[in-house]
Amino acid sequence: MRSVVRFDLEQARPPEDEVLHAHGMRHAASLPGRVRVALDAGWELFRELASPAGVVEELPREDFGAVYQGEGCNPPNSPLPHIVPRAEGLQLYAATVGERVSLRIGELFEEHDVAVAYFLDAIASASADRLADILAARFHDRLTERGVPPDHAKVLPYSPGYCGWHVSGQKRLFARLHPEEIGIHLNDSCLMTPLKSVSGVLVGAPGEAHRFKPDFPFCEACLTHECGRRMASVLRH
Repeated sequence: MRSVVRFDLEQARPPEDEVLHAHGMRHAASLPGRVRVALDAGWELFRELASPAGVVEELPREDFGAVYQGEGCNPPNSPLPHIVPRAEGLQLYAATVGERVSLRIGELFEEHDVAVAYFLDAIASASADRLADILAARFHDRLTERGVPPDHAKVLPYSPGYCGWHVSGQKRLFARLHPEEIGIHLNDSCLMTPLKSVSGVLVGAPGEAHRFKPDFPFCEACLTHECGRRMASVLRH
């Protein structure tokens, strides 16, 4: 089943401290005055311009391999082919904060309003990640409504460009999901526009199924090392 999701702004709004911590800043109360003004301007523009939306489509487990293999550029060994066989359900997903936010960020940098551009960019990035988390929570609820035990319905998003799934995998994902309906397009480099968009597969599985040791060759090039936090989030509950 395929469905389009329209988020309200309160759903899409990331916690302020989360935005700040992701960029090495302390709590909002400790911000200097000029920084606070720029951050507030970023929030105001986000409220004015964001139009968050998502699209999901359930994917039979036996169809995952055809999507995942993409252009044949994946490494010979990676986590997802080991995780998916234990899945209780899969959904392809894409979500975006909207085109106007990305356009305004570019304009602000061109206008040399760097501080506001920086904060609007940080807010929009955190919001896009939040949309993926919301879709994951919705899929968890759908699985449990179908009778899947909650501890077997731990949902994490996995995206092309991470954990060994080559970014060219976006082509087959887009061919299957058609997120153009909510304004997301793919360029020749397999990058999405609007830039503040996310896509991938939601995997609902036992928490242990999501566990892997981050010692694959491609792990050395990873800039985020988010896998530990992500695994912990489904293993501790």
